[in-house]
Amino acid sequence: MSASGDDICTTGGVSFWYNQIGRPRASDILEGPAEADVVIVGAGYTGLWLAYYLSAARPDMSIRILEQRFAGYGASGRNGGWLTNTITGGQDGYAREYGREATRAFQLALNDSVDEVIRVADAEGIDAEIHKGGSLLVARNLAQLRRVDEHARHAAEWPEEGYRRLTAAEAAERVRVDGTLGGLWQPHCARIHPAKLAVGLARVVRARGVRIHEGTRVDRIEPHAAVTARGTVRAGHVIRATEGFTSGLAGEKRTWAPLNSSMIITEPLPPEAWKEIGWSHFDTVEDLAHVYSYAQRTPDGRIALGGRGNPYRFGSRTDNNGDIAAATVASLAAILRSWFPSAKDVPIAHGWSGVLGVPRNWRATVGYEPDTGIGWAGGYVGTGVTATNLAGRTLAELITGANTALTQLPWVNRRTRRWEPEPLRWLGIHGIYRAYGWADRREQRGGQQTSVVARVANAVSGR
Repeated sequence: MSASGDDICTTGGVSFWYNQIGRPRASDILEGPAEADVVIVGAGYTGLWLAYYLSAARPDMSIRILEQRFAGYGASGRNGGWLTNTITGGQDGYAREYGREATRAFQLALNDSVDEVIRVADAEGIDAEIHKGGSLLVARNLAQLRRVDEHARHAAEWPEEGYRRLTAAEAAERVRVDGTLGGLWQPHCARIHPAKLAVGLARVVRARGVRIHEGTRVDRIEPHAAVTARGTVRAGHVIRATEGFTSGLAGEKRTWAPLNSSMIITEPLPPEAWKEIGWSHFDTVEDLAHVYSYAQRTPDGRIALGGRGNPYRFGSRTDNNGDIAAATVASLAAILRSWFPSAKDVPIAHGWSGVLGVPRNWRATVGYEPDTGIGWAGGYVGTGVTATNLAGRTLAELITGANTALTQLPWVNRRTRRWEPEPLRWLGIHGIYRAYGWADRREQRGGQQTSVVARVANAVSGR
């Protein structure tokens, strides 16, 4: 499938990452009713990390993963490749509810999780093109620059996050994003190849005896059972690890909203463009717009850039194999070229999309109910490359009954309120993103303060 207009490129096909390494075929499809000690619904990062740590801690346990397409089909194989320490929803909300020390422990655990993913990839021979170069947050107008200063003051209160304020010149020494007035940089972030990590983890857990039943859609989860059209799998522990696809399960339509995120990637840039841009540290880069964009430099000299596009489909519908509208490709291409004018003549190679699981209060959660044997994790809102690792380790400890520092973190066993029913959900989400877009345009025209419209949108959305 191709996009029309100025940017003719490959679109859909799940993602560029799979187009590059080859899209897996579903294997070991469930052939009837089965039993296991643990059944995991969803073979994305959450399910794979849980299987990895649980199979190491309890090699005697039989573990099955049920996956409707193939391992890594969802956000795990489509994301922007940010292995970052960000707390979904920020520290302040957690601190108000659970206290500063609990929130500090959460932040340190996420810092450690960045390094843990790198350690496991190295130990297991997973070449996921990981490079820990840190993350750069750039301001490109005066209102964004004020938010950089606000973030810098906030960072002083939360030194565990690791941010430091940069001048425009200091930011340009790392990456020359056109129009940058200042920025923030932190070390706890790495660039990765998302699909290579997912495929590698699936290979490792299969070698340990974990069965991944691909091409097997779960219709509903019950106490000690996952129900599919091919048969029910009964288990002592049933873990929901479906993230952005959770709405497809019976009774879960309003649990998390599947918000869309879209990506484009260029053909390799010529040497003269890289000489102009710099980016030799391979930092990940993000702007401070309300409808923000984010990017990475790949090892083969491409720029991958992501943003929102159409934020939400009515009725919590999910995407179809990563398909993306031509208008979204064009919009993201315009952003990329405004950031990097020296890339203006470089063709866009591929565009795709995916869904993120977004809780109503923008806070991720992980939990387990011993009485029903049902556990869950998700709602990462774009920080899942790292948070899934922490969730997998935490779920493994909850299942085995351990009482550790991880099981005491403030996101454990927390329920979030459900999203509003339709059409309020669609109207609210689209209204919020229209407000953010209006605020960005107002600020770009010269507003020096964060738009009041954006502040109201933040308050209403819970962001």
